[in-house]
Amino acid sequence: MISRRKILSTGTAAAAAALVPLPALARKKDPAPFDPAPQEVRIRKDFAPGQILVLPRSYYLYFVTDKRKAMRYGVGVGKAGLEFTGKAVIERKKVWPTWRPTDEMIERDPRAYAKFVDNDYIQPGGPENPLGARALYLFQNGIDTYFRIHGTNQPQTIGHSVSNGCIRMMNEHVMDLYQRVPLGTVVTVL
Repeated sequence: MISRRKILSTGTAAAAAALVPLPALARKKDPAPFDPAPQEVRIRKDFAPGQILVLPRSYYLYFVTDKRKAMRYGVGVGKAGLEFTGKAVIERKKVWPTWRPTDEMIERDPRAYAKFVDNDYIQPGGPENPLGARALYLFQNGIDTYFRIHGTNQPQTIGHSVSNGCIRMMNEHVMDLYQRVPLGTVVTVL
């Protein structure tokens, strides 16, 4: 027969066991905090130097500089349903690019893009331009995808999924990347 004392001591032991932390090996390692600052990092060896990789879920862009080495930059990426994925080639580069939202962007949010409705207005390059200081234009099979890797006049959006599909970088970071990558650079967004 089980005594009341046995039941109470077993229950107390079970409750205490629930408070004991699991061994460190059983716990999942906490991911490193997001850091948008450019830094040299190690990368898988199967990526060739000279190409760009973008990992939207982690908000990082990698420019592969050498075997197993890359410069990593924090980025902002497209909102759900608007993000670019796949491979493209940088076929144009612009310093302080001009900008006009696509017709689809205007249709989705005519209030936000009111100054572009029913006209051909193109916003000149400069600090107020959403493309920021530099833009790298992504093409597939010689056709402009209308997706860009570009600077931003909203640096607080880096590390978030907020754009209409483009890959945003802080202006000083896109200026650094701009001078590193030639036309013809392959960009893979996973």
